[in-house]
Amino acid sequence: MSAVLADTGVLVALLDRRERFHEWAVEQARSLTPPLLICEPVLAETCFLMAEVSGGLALIGRCLASGAWRLDFDLPAERERVFSLMETYADQPMSLADACLVRMSELHDGAVVFTLDQHFRVYRRNRRQVLPVIIPSEF
Repeated sequence: MSAVLADTGVLVALLDRRERFHEWAVEQARSLTPPLLICEPVLAETCFLMAEVSGGLALIGRCLASGAWRLDFDLPAERERVFSLMETYADQPMSLADACLVRMSELHDGAVVFTLDQHFRVYRRNRRQVLPVIIPSEF
């Protein structure tokens, strides 16, 4: 498998055992080759959601330091396309993090999005291509 782009919800599920999809996320992650690629908006959302979890921010720091997660996006360079995506999918609405992940999928040929977010079934890369996703089957 090529690059795996990780969304906020799945990162929180990996780290927080109380999350509904924790076991599923861990099982999926075991079959993936690190690193999981992320962007700053996903990191910011994950930090916000994990701030109340005991040791949550330290876990995030360890995932980055160990190379399990890698920041791999230049928002200033990709700003125009990212905001164009957000306008296109305003009816969803598309978050900044989601737009960055869609753009990352356009930049990484063969990339798959590891997510809990159903919107990734609606979003398209390169305007027409279905985004390959790793998502729970119960969705």
